[in-house]
Amino acid sequence: MCIKGEDNHEEVVSYWLGNVQEGSDIIFRRMRRFKQQLPAEECVAILKREMRGVLSVLGDDWDPYGGPLDHYYDEGSGKLYFHCAKAGHKLDAIRASGKVSYCITGEGRHEDGVEWSLTFRSVIVFGRMRVLEDEEDSLRLARLLSEKFTQDAAYLDNEVKHAGPRMLMLELTPEHITGKRVNEL
Repeated sequence: MCIKGEDNHEEVVSYWLGNVQEGSDIIFRRMRRFKQQLPAEECVAILKREMRGVLSVLGDDWDPYGGPLDHYYDEGSGKLYFHCAKAGHKLDAIRASGKVSYCITGEGRHEDGVEWSLTFRSVIVFGRMRVLEDEEDSLRLARLLSEKFTQDAAYLDNEVKHAGPRMLMLELTPEHITGKRVNEL
């Protein structure tokens, strides 16, 4: 919300404080359309089921930069894992500021009987991302990520063997997760 003029300072502060959730040391806004908010269990189901989303980072000169990525969600730790090349814009941005968001949107479905209307569910994960340093752990996680796409063990062994040395694994530690059900009607 943007309000012009200094006379409205109290109104701006009141609006902001009324629309945030307090986390550990980070403040997140409350979902405005809270009736559409998904329960935590459904958010986890989406993180496990869906294969990809869009990772957004603070790029060069703090300009937003986003791109699609495949992910693996580890339910035990609650963390998400991604693979990337050993150099590039995304990796530079993560090393400069590990603050990221990751948005996953499931496929829309016709749930209300209206042919043109879709209902879909999305999850946004806000958190800190870092490069994993442990090579053995990185290869293990790369394999788990790959298993979302194929169970062909010979193919996976070959990919990990040949592509493993050319990639890094990234770990996203969530600080806030929110999910939403949207009906286009």
